[in-house]
Amino acid sequence: MHSVLKMQNITKSFPGIKANDNISFELRKSEVHAILGENGAGKSTLMNILFGIYKPDFGDILLNGEVVKIKGPNHANQLGIGMVHQHFKLVKNFTVTENIILGIEEVKNGVVDLSASRKRIVDLSEKYNLNVDPDAVISDITVGMQQRVEILKMLYRDADILIFDEPTAVLTPQQINDLMLIIEKFTKEGKSVILITHKLDEIMSVADRCTVLKTGKSIGTVDINKTNKDELSKMMVGREVNFKVKKGLPNIGDIVLKVDNLNLKSATSSKNILKNVNFEVRAGEVVTIAGIDGNGQSELIYSITGLIQGATGNIFVSGTDISNMKVRNRTLTGISHIPEDRHKHGLVLDYSLEQNLVLQEYFNTKYQKKGVLDFDEITKNAEELIELFDIRSGRGPRSIVRSMSGGNQQKAILAREIARSPDLLIAVQPTRGLDAGAIEYIHEKIIQERDKGKSILISSLELDEVMNISDRILVMFEGEIVADLNPDKTTYEEIGLFMSGSKRGVSNDQK
Repeated sequence: MHSVLKMQNITKSFPGIKANDNISFELRKSEVHAILGENGAGKSTLMNILFGIYKPDFGDILLNGEVVKIKGPNHANQLGIGMVHQHFKLVKNFTVTENIILGIEEVKNGVVDLSASRKRIVDLSEKYNLNVDPDAVISDITVGMQQRVEILKMLYRDADILIFDEPTAVLTPQQINDLMLIIEKFTKEGKSVILITHKLDEIMSVADRCTVLKTGKSIGTVDINKTNKDELSKMMVGREVNFKVKKGLPNIGDIVLKVDNLNLKSATSSKNILKNVNFEVRAGEVVTIAGIDGNGQSELIYSITGLIQGATGNIFVSGTDISNMKVRNRTLTGISHIPEDRHKHGLVLDYSLEQNLVLQEYFNTKYQKKGVLDFDEITKNAEELIELFDIRSGRGPRSIVRSMSGGNQQKAILAREIARSPDLLIAVQPTRGLDAGAIEYIHEKIIQERDKGKSILISSLELDEVMNISDRILVMFEGEIVADLNPDKTTYEEIGLFMSGSKRGVSNDQK
């Protein structure tokens, strides 16, 4: 199999950090080549160089044996290179069709011809079983569906080299299986795929080869049929990784969160997004909400944390009715929230790391004197959390958060929210985009909080995470809680049946 792409001796530095240090990489025709590495290992930087977002300080890129200088993403598209980014590049108030054709619109008599483009998008969507509505507005569709729009953007531009940066971080198990089938279909058609992922199961199932990066350097490339998960994780992290969370039996205490008959009407249709949702979370337990994306999990969390208004029913935290409180007041009752969208709800990207780490507390007397911020105390807090949570960045507390890797941005939010020692910790996709070592660490932190008597509510699309960390599992389907399960007395298959609506009702012997 001949090479379609070679990256030779690629080096790229940012202030205070060498993101890529003399990395060489080869992609063969019709292969799936995985790139594996810890957060901040340089994976996304290397791919952003290939896609023309960054220019290398040193090194060459060869396409089909010829050296090319990639001037930008549009030039990369022209060269047959497409990329689905970890954080999608979509205009929220445009339709699916408008997003896909943006920058390469077909114009007739001075007017953009949407009909021809729309037909081609429908054909591509049907061919690859993507099931995307071409007329839907991006802000109205799920994150999983937005990713399919990004895939269609690549296909619409006739890309032969397809880069997927953490493509399954926002997908359910069923959607992941669908994506793997789509990727296999691409390679059978002669396309070549680069897959950046932390998920070793996916690499073992779909990749042909894997290149492992660590602290900006290439550790090596291995054939997947000659390795295993344990060897790959050891190459990536430098030590053995425990994939099973260590936890004893929970010491269940009083009710901390009580959700009582919560309903939420849809703004765009007659049906309810949430339907008579009732549940409790007690001190000292981890309760996880499982479900296929778009079944009301996000709206439930938003209603509890105050990010959306309009739900009827009552929400109590430690006996206090917070149903009509504003976000800050809910937070002050003892809630910490690790949000689903770290960029939209978790961070101020153009603030420094130290500023982001006090976003929930800067108004407290600890961080101000007579209304003036105490920057020494803010820096001290950041230094402690950076060390405690292993947050890596080029300039420490003064790093601009936008410049940090996605995994380290997530660690910053986790550090801020856990350090506040809440009574109720709400976490949505807490390990999204994190590597195996970081996932192990985050799960340990959550169990530590549970063992301190904290109440933990997690919403996760990762069934491995749901089964691994939960004391109880609530399954949501079409806005209702359809099951309350004991993870020790259920199976992946049974949870899948509840998630798809094929099975309903709580089995007494599960509790």
